[in-house]
Amino acid sequence: MSKDIYDLTIIGAGPTGLFGAFYAGLRSLKTKIIEALPEPGGQLAVLYPEKMIYDVPGFPHVMARDLVRELVEQTKRFDPTYIFEQSVSSLRRETYKGEEYWVLNTDSEEHWTKAILISAGIGAFTPNTLPVTGISEFDGRGVFHFVQDRRPFRHKKVLIVGGGDTAIDWALNLNQWADQITLIHRRSGFRAHESSLAELRETDIEMLTHFELETVEGTDTVERALISSNKEDDRRSIDVDIVLLSLGFKASLGPMLEWGLNLADQRHIQVDGLMQTNLPGIYAAGDIAAVEGSEPLSLIVTGFGQAAIAANAAHTYINPESKLFPGHSSELRL
Repeated sequence: MSKDIYDLTIIGAGPTGLFGAFYAGLRSLKTKIIEALPEPGGQLAVLYPEKMIYDVPGFPHVMARDLVRELVEQTKRFDPTYIFEQSVSSLRRETYKGEEYWVLNTDSEEHWTKAILISAGIGAFTPNTLPVTGISEFDGRGVFHFVQDRRPFRHKKVLIVGGGDTAIDWALNLNQWADQITLIHRRSGFRAHESSLAELRETDIEMLTHFELETVEGTDTVERALISSNKEDDRRSIDVDIVLLSLGFKASLGPMLEWGLNLADQRHIQVDGLMQTNLPGIYAAGDIAAVEGSEPLSLIVTGFGQAAIAANAAHTYINPESKLFPGHSSELRL
């Protein structure tokens, strides 16, 4: 019985994986993308589809869902195979007709491939929450951990909890959309970009530092929140319709921890300058990769560059006589 064997199988259809599929197509690699979610885009599609992105080359600004759409359109030229709603649980090395291949196992089938690119972002992720009365009770009824759709926020009173880029970005994004926005952060220092903070300070959004959320209250939906200062005696009850918890995510490599990959830590796979892991023919790129001798830089643009390197390196692994440099795309007949 013949097997459907791919040249390159990409785990993860986020921006890095999608651009990796495009570059693999440039090198004429038969490519498959396996994604645990029901659609491409990774975190951009699930968590931040309406978030504006400012650091993608060629785009002064681009909405996350639009970037995903354009990346998918870019890959169409080479017609990669998409497999959605499957998670790779394990892999093994198999010999078939005298050649060695990787076999990736999901809960429903096996996928045979010559090389693998792991571009699974931060791995499996769940949003951080708070041990606060009312959070679980009003989940989806006024309490949100991320924004997939801005429409429920229209003309609402919104309380945003957090001090990172996501909290600041959503405060700016929802300004002029919501009727009122209050941002609280438990410290005075923020982890967001200085330019975003400067922009936020120019708005009429109320920023309260050293404040924490104590209670969320309401009947059928959220109606108010009790907040308090951790620095002085100041407790306030504020009328709100929505509480947005922008507290980051817990990430885990999950089953990948058992695959025999060398890890930089519990969140990153160790790779060399060609994005090669310690296992032959397996590469990693994007947020999940840690290049030896360098600190991980979790940016979309970094993932794009690493994906291009990995796809070209995979081509030379599959075709040892080939060159790493693919030539310029402007010189290719596409």
